[in-house]
Amino acid sequence: MKRAGYVVLVLILLAIFAKSCLHADYPQTVKPAAAPHSITEDINYPEPQKNVTINGIDYLQSQAPIGKFGGTLVASTIGEGPKTFNPFNSKDNISSQLSEIMYDGLLSTNAVTGEPIPRLAKDFTVEGDTYLIHLRKGIKWSDGKPITADDVVFTWQNIILDGFGNTSIRDSIVIDGKLPTVRKIDDYTVEFKTPQPFAPFIRMLSSPIAPKHVFEPAVKKGKAYFDTFLSTNIDPKTLVTSGAFKLKEYVPAQRVVFERNPNYYIINTKDEKLPYLNKLVYLIVGDVNNEVLKFEGGELDVIGLQGANVARFKELEKHSDFKIYNLGPNTGTMFASFNLNNRKDKDGKFHVDPKKQRWFQDKNFRQAVDYAIDRKNMVMNVANGLAAPLFTAESLNSIFLNKDLKPYDRDLEKSKELLKKSGYYWDKKGHLRDKYGNHVEFDLYTNAGNTEREAIGVMVKQDLEDLGMKVNFKPIEFNSLVNKLVNTLDWDMVIMGLTGSPLEPNGGKNVWMSNGTLHMFNQRPADYTKDDRYLWEKRIDYLYTQGALATDFEGRKKFYDEYQAIAYEEKPFVYIYSPLIISAIRTKFKNVYPTPLGGMTYNIEEIYINSSPLAGEDALRAGEGS
Repeated sequence: MKRAGYVVLVLILLAIFAKSCLHADYPQTVKPAAAPHSITEDINYPEPQKNVTINGIDYLQSQAPIGKFGGTLVASTIGEGPKTFNPFNSKDNISSQLSEIMYDGLLSTNAVTGEPIPRLAKDFTVEGDTYLIHLRKGIKWSDGKPITADDVVFTWQNIILDGFGNTSIRDSIVIDGKLPTVRKIDDYTVEFKTPQPFAPFIRMLSSPIAPKHVFEPAVKKGKAYFDTFLSTNIDPKTLVTSGAFKLKEYVPAQRVVFERNPNYYIINTKDEKLPYLNKLVYLIVGDVNNEVLKFEGGELDVIGLQGANVARFKELEKHSDFKIYNLGPNTGTMFASFNLNNRKDKDGKFHVDPKKQRWFQDKNFRQAVDYAIDRKNMVMNVANGLAAPLFTAESLNSIFLNKDLKPYDRDLEKSKELLKKSGYYWDKKGHLRDKYGNHVEFDLYTNAGNTEREAIGVMVKQDLEDLGMKVNFKPIEFNSLVNKLVNTLDWDMVIMGLTGSPLEPNGGKNVWMSNGTLHMFNQRPADYTKDDRYLWEKRIDYLYTQGALATDFEGRKKFYDEYQAIAYEEKPFVYIYSPLIISAIRTKFKNVYPTPLGGMTYNIEEIYINSSPLAGEDALRAGEGS
């Protein structure tokens, strides 16, 4: 494949990152006495998948060992389950996760090296602002119709670029107010052109591709209709997909069942179509404690472990049928954030009480909160030592991390000095009051059922009450919380987490750009036209734009270093800690090659079962009534 010089440089850097991430020691601030061994100690990663053409069909061939066909892998999800089966409407993690199972993109990411690799595309070239995609010939949708350039052009032009559904992808590729263009060269060749060379665009080509013959009628009915298209009430048989699995059954609040897609385009070295598994099931477990119980009871085959459970599971592992893997630092960020919104809703009512606006918009107040948070205490008591305090907007394993931004300890005296600068004082009862005499009291939210965040919330409440603040901690259902953050905007403080990429900061554009759909600390309506940005918001807008346009790593990093420095100073997010990713999977599953970038089951089509009975399947059959 021929690539522009800057892409080659970035890929070399990504490969260096992946190697260092797999072998480097965890930051010295962490002392995980019970941490499992490194994931590379006994894993021999197979050669990358390669293109093969058989009878005119361009397959992608797995180089992993030949496996056995059949069986079920049972995973889990916390909360109420998916909100949509439309990959372009997804705004929550579980809906997005399930969409990735059903819909492939043109490209994907090599989970070991971080390199962009072909998926629905057979190959691709990059020349400056031009991306030429050659599709696989002869591959099919799950209903047997061919996947062609018409599907690609329709997806990008009529869904993504025309702003249907969740516009976060579209928002992330606007360049000086202009969007990329896409055109069909022939039935299996598509050309994308960006307004100017744009380093992050190659990653955007992993976005799902839609079957035109299914989605076009919905698009023609308009955006309002599209927003309800492929809801969770859909008949699974009507879903047409390209991924390794297709939807078989959805039982609200219980399970999502996928079955093997017989038309999948990945084969093994015996030219047999993958995936090996017959079914992939997600049980909807409600909360973390229930998830742990189900894994211990054999109902789940794979689980992500929070710090508090790792030591016990490490002991159980010695006499159990599962293995624990340490995948290294989490690629996301966990934080507390204040609502900096000073606008009114449609009824003329402020989203945030005016006196709270004065508190939250005061940098001294935000910094005082930051210094009051006892991160080390949370690392030890919530994450069981399997984490590191976090102070930066980029995750600890990001190749763009600004290492000049140093950590610091909790300092209540520093907090009090900052509060005094803004006229705060303490009454005789020790209550913190602003210069107008108002007692500082506000609500703190997080998503109920996530025991880690709930525990952090309890500790944040106590830390801030040590400053005389009254904090009303209110865990609520996740989708209700998301509605507050992005729609009604009626919240004070929140504990949340965001997934991220250690390879590409532009993935956070919808969070950091002032008009972003997840600019939650100061969310603006989509149709908002007044420029009321804080000066530091304007600067971050500029830095994010320039960071995407720079075409060499060092040139990009200086812009991303500065945005992190602003976030470090202004504290729109008060970062808490970065946990290790600890996961467990039943030992009967083979071709398991976990990585920090891909997780446990990114190569789900290659995973197979090498023993019987099949884990969790008897219980699953009973639940399905079969």
